[in-house]
Amino acid sequence: MNAWKSIAKEAFSQTCLVAKFLGFLHLTNNYLISPTLVYGPSMLPTLNLTGDVLLVEHVSHRFQKVGPGDVVLVRSPLDPTKMVTKRIVGMEGDQINFLPDPSITDICRTVMVPKGHIWIQGDNMYASCDSRHYGPVPYGLVQGKLFFRVWPPSSFGSFGQ
Repeated sequence: MNAWKSIAKEAFSQTCLVAKFLGFLHLTNNYLISPTLVYGPSMLPTLNLTGDVLLVEHVSHRFQKVGPGDVVLVRSPLDPTKMVTKRIVGMEGDQINFLPDPSITDICRTVMVPKGHIWIQGDNMYASCDSRHYGPVPYGLVQGKLFFRVWPPSSFGSFGQ
């Protein structure tokens, strides 16, 4: 009977250790820093078409410390199961002048970014679905700010604007 008690005690101890580790990973990944793979044409030439692995910090946006020029990870307003990476162009109260579709028209439109929203755009205006298509984005959809490029090795380092 003592052998079973000893085995159960060890199993419980190991299970607690694994649970603590998983809790630490969850907190780190969701509230501090996480890696993300970003690919596609919308952020060319800033990001590679074939993909970049970047680190995203999840602290700045919680303290309203992101602004124009920052590249952010945002939950897509069109499909909440997807994340998009775009540059912040305007904050609440800003007046934004933009071309709705530069391949079709050169008529500029103007919009005022409402309270609690941001205006995001991809760096490649010809291949980006962004605020020009779906309007201002609620600030609450911002998931984090990109700050460090891990891959490709040739671009390893701090992710600047």
